[in-house]
Amino acid sequence: MAPPKAKVRPKASKQPTHKPQKERDAKVSQEPPSAIPLELQQLLLNIFRSSFSERFESDITPLLQEVKGHLYNRDFLAAFGKEEYLEVYAARWSPSRALGYLEVLESLRKEMQPFSTVDEESEGSRWKVACLGGGAGAEIVALGGFLKWLEMRVEEERGREMNLVAIDIADWGNVVEKLQQGLVTKPPLSKYASTAAQAANVALLHPACLNVSFKQHDVLNAPFSSLSPLVQDTNLVTLLFTLNELYSTSISLTQQFLLNLTSSLRPGSFLLVVDSPGSYSSVSLNGAEKKYPMQWLLDHTLLEEERGAEPRWEKVKEDESRWFRLDEKLKYPIELENMRFQLHFYRRLG
Repeated sequence: MAPPKAKVRPKASKQPTHKPQKERDAKVSQEPPSAIPLELQQLLLNIFRSSFSERFESDITPLLQEVKGHLYNRDFLAAFGKEEYLEVYAARWSPSRALGYLEVLESLRKEMQPFSTVDEESEGSRWKVACLGGGAGAEIVALGGFLKWLEMRVEEERGREMNLVAIDIADWGNVVEKLQQGLVTKPPLSKYASTAAQAANVALLHPACLNVSFKQHDVLNAPFSSLSPLVQDTNLVTLLFTLNELYSTSISLTQQFLLNLTSSLRPGSFLLVVDSPGSYSSVSLNGAEKKYPMQWLLDHTLLEEERGAEPRWEKVKEDESRWFRLDEKLKYPIELENMRFQLHFYRRLG
């Protein structure tokens, strides 16, 4: 059966109304065009489409509505409690985020060693990445796409390797496995594909370039000693659309988690936080509730120094509000949305 070719219809919000075309075009024109080739973006969307092809072969709408209902009610145990829910979530929300995350990684490429330069020490090195809350697979596909983008940019970048562990509270193991296989195996072809098409059909990455594992873990309530081995010696830790949910669960536990994470990471490692702009968390003090911006809570934990103590982190980059907009030429079986986010990027100091 020929793959679906429904057009991606990006939109800025979930509201049914749309701004006039001239106004929307003016908004988009103020943002720099994506540095990532459309060809690569489409290949990454194809990985999601192929990985969850069974979901697209039937009407995916009823399951999507069930998941949306649970998410709206903030019933995450229900939303992520069934295998079909996990696959539908990954098929619907992870593709656009993966492309957005890839754009973020490209914007930070010069700051992220050893990817920024090629030298005798870093060439062929294997990066270690821990994606906290990364079970839905957007980070995995984005980082796989980043490896491919490096190969496409500079021939000397070929051979970069990455060990990636996705850590999440729900059991996303099957979703992670499907997407990892989609990155390192040839995409499926129609049995009527030409000889030339079959000869040109290759995997996005060589299997040796990307090693992915999944660990089911509650980062707030389980002993940190069980998480520490997973994040030690990592070059990059990501908290993408995860930190504010942790703060919403418990600010005190999240602050302690960040302090423990700081103690486990080595100098030179990076922490990347992406979340919804304008995210606030409430703290009760003396019976009165006060809201603090997520950004303030994060900086207070990482950048505030105890008297006489050496600084532990430096903020390399931040953006309070940024858009990633899908190109209308991209194709995907169901509608995807643009992504608006805040970004905070830190380097661990010695």
